[in-house]
Amino acid sequence: MPTIFTHALIPLAAGVALGRTRLPPKLVAAGMVAAMLPDADVAMFKLGIEYAHDFGHRGASHSLAFAVFCGAFAAGFARWLKVRAVTAFLFIALSVASHPLLDMLTDGGLGVALFWPWSDARHFAPWQVIEVSPFANRFFSARGAEVLASELRWIWVPVGVMAGLAVWLRRRHATLWERRQSRPHGWRSRVRP
Repeated sequence: MPTIFTHALIPLAAGVALGRTRLPPKLVAAGMVAAMLPDADVAMFKLGIEYAHDFGHRGASHSLAFAVFCGAFAAGFARWLKVRAVTAFLFIALSVASHPLLDMLTDGGLGVALFWPWSDARHFAPWQVIEVSPFANRFFSARGAEVLASELRWIWVPVGVMAGLAVWLRRRHATLWERRQSRPHGWRSRVRP
């Protein structure tokens, strides 16, 4: 898995890119938690459930069905999240779905059960460019530093650039809109024949 911090980055970057009026802070915070939620399946190890089991690590909780379920659950809290139900559903479902999609880019593990319950096959992306994160006991090690460098290169920098570009475009559009609105009505540029 990418580190838990990296999973939370995706909904945070979306919130920054789209702005507070489209994605209120409560929804963004819920999306960040939702993006990390699939890794709660590591608790299954304590229950004796093996990695490769449907409910093991990167199993059912890493499926698109789980993402849809989480989105539907969030839609029930749309009023509290200060958005329409469809917005809550889409944002939370996409936040959860971003987790297994990132995990598919890692170079370790058994893959992701993306299409569970219809298939228990585990999948990887064609490009496995992200170093798989060690579990907690080895995270603060040389291996952990390699993982963070990999995530910085393949996720943090590209996502940061895209979010920054989106903010710049949003502000530029707002400025152009304000200029257009401040012109006197009926004003047109005159072109001489």
